Amino acid sequence: MNVFNKVLLFSLIPVLTMVSGGIIAIVKKPGGNVRSLILHFAAGVVFSVVAVEILPDIVKNHMPLMTIIGFSFGFLAMIGIRKLTEGKVDAPKTACNTAIPWGLLTGIAVDIIIDGLLLGIGFAAGSTEGILLAIALSVELLSLGMATATELVHSVSNKKSVALIVGLAFSFFVSAVLGATILQNASHAVMDLVLSFGLSALLFLVTEELLKEAHEEKETIWHTSAFFGGFLLFVILGMYA
Repeated sequence: MNVFNKVLLFSLIPVLTMVSGGIIAIVKKPGGNVRSLILHFAAGVVFSVVAVEILPDIVKNHMPLMTIIGFSFGFLAMIGIRKLTEGKVDAPKTACNTAIPWGLLTGIAVDIIIDGLLLGIGFAAGSTEGILLAIALSVELLSLGMATATELVHSVSNKKSVALIVGLAFSFFVSAVLGATILQNASHAVMDLVLSFGLSALLFLVTEELLKEAHEEKETIWHTSAFFGGFLLFVILGMYA
């Protein structure tokens, strides 16, 4: 089986786990405390992805100018999206309110796209690395699927929630294919720009979206533990990816 076929096959695993996690959260409709635990866990996993998968590659490339440009564009993009959508996001949540939290969805989309690119590049580097990374990213996308669903069920219909989660999951599949084809031979400067943009966007997602939403509930040691547990889990998985 060639690299392209392996990417097509193994990228479906994280896609399916994200959709499954989203559907479970939609059906179960977790309460406030469980929702906060899920968001804390997802934040810990995403933060760990930044530390384990993205930041080391940026430092290794040693291109400070490209890093500054990519990081700045990522930050400005997320701020711009928040400004454009904050009226809808901050609207009172009522039974008839169908506002979509675009700030949160955009941050998650950037995370998923970066993850897909990393998976594609990982398979290009070697089958073992790619398979282990696919397993690690499946855990991340499972938590992201549940976190996304817990936010969407309060603002849009179940059918629209599933459609949005499927769309986000499919973006992982597309970006994995791009990572194995187009970006496989990209220059270090291009990769540094992409990774730096993703780094900034993911930090924004963790601090300004996931944790902000998670802290709407009263903080307990279990909520804090969920964040650190998510972080540690991906660190351990990253050691084998």
